[in-house]
Amino acid sequence: MTRPALLSLDDALPQLLAQAQVLTGVQSVSTFEADGRVLAQDVVAALQVPPQDNSSMDGYALRATDCAQAGAVLRVTQRIPAGTYGTQLHAGEAARIFTGAPIPPGADAVVMQEDCEALEGEHVKVNKAVPAGQWVRRSGEDVTRGATVLTQGTRLTPAELGLAASIGLAQLQVSARPRVALFSTGDELVMPGDVAPEAMPAGAIYNSNRFFLRAMLQRLGCEVTDLGIVPDKRDATIAALRDAALHHDLILTSGGVSVGEEDHIKPAVESLGELKLWQLAIKPGKPFAYGKVNRDGDACHFMGLPGNPVSSFVTFLLLVRPFVLALQGVTQTDVKRTEMTAHFDWPRADKRREFLRVKRNAQGGLDLFPNQSSGVLTSAVWGDGVVDNPAGQTISKGDTVRFISFAEWLA
Repeated sequence: MTRPALLSLDDALPQLLAQAQVLTGVQSVSTFEADGRVLAQDVVAALQVPPQDNSSMDGYALRATDCAQAGAVLRVTQRIPAGTYGTQLHAGEAARIFTGAPIPPGADAVVMQEDCEALEGEHVKVNKAVPAGQWVRRSGEDVTRGATVLTQGTRLTPAELGLAASIGLAQLQVSARPRVALFSTGDELVMPGDVAPEAMPAGAIYNSNRFFLRAMLQRLGCEVTDLGIVPDKRDATIAALRDAALHHDLILTSGGVSVGEEDHIKPAVESLGELKLWQLAIKPGKPFAYGKVNRDGDACHFMGLPGNPVSSFVTFLLLVRPFVLALQGVTQTDVKRTEMTAHFDWPRADKRREFLRVKRNAQGGLDLFPNQSSGVLTSAVWGDGVVDNPAGQTISKGDTVRFISFAEWLA
């Protein structure tokens, strides 16, 4: 029997994302609670930030023409803390001013207090020449009224939340959280806590995939329903898929997407909808499935990951992550690849595109985890990213490679 041709990641990902229609629900959430959520509409500023010219230093507000030369002596006529507003400043006068306080009318510069000398009789000596505009933050230099400061589809981080708050927004309109049903398949799987290590049956393994998949989904803003471990039986798999489709946007499974006699995902999904079983030209993570489970009037997305933990971990990052973000309206789902120097040799070129687990070292290069097996989850814990190595490519120490940080992927 002829084996199906392997599908490249660059071909598979656009096909997958083409299926990710943005979820229709919109929620209004507190700006305090919006970290990681995705904006459902543009954010437009209704005011200037800062609202008026203000001082960026503790010092004295003055007229630059009064201090064209060092040594000018000015009379201090007012004191302006942040949150108050000064009065007209006249020639020969200065105002004691503090960081963030509005520049008083008539002043056009600020001099730092370190460049001044307080004199008796409410006077100050300015020991440097002062140019117009010095240490003045102009109104609107951060945000101008009417400007779009955040665009629809932006995934919110702490910086964006601060910017939204700076223009007075206590609530933000965000996309609905994707509802994801998660389960594993495999009679060999045991949940930690159910069986002590010393009592594990022969051939049994603890279910690690369920833990990291659930955590990664939650980091992406999903509402996750954990449906546990489904037995390797056709009827049990069909029932689990049918029930999960009713109240979820996506069903995500690990294991059972190969073509063995005990791999029931493919026929089960096909009996309820449609399935595309892709053999991807990536390592780790060749088996991957995408399909839809029908329900009244529409369908629920289905994604099946391989059972080996590193394969499941990597295919989630490469395929599930951008899909889930696209469901929320994020248009830019790729991650940055940084050119770095390999401090290792990789002499065995593979026909598949490889994602090698590596760690940055003190010399500014990358070290390779010695065991790159798809079953060795230690490599993802030890490493802080992967080298995206093209198919057929060997690596010699000193070569420039493309590095993807786990921090970038898992943010």
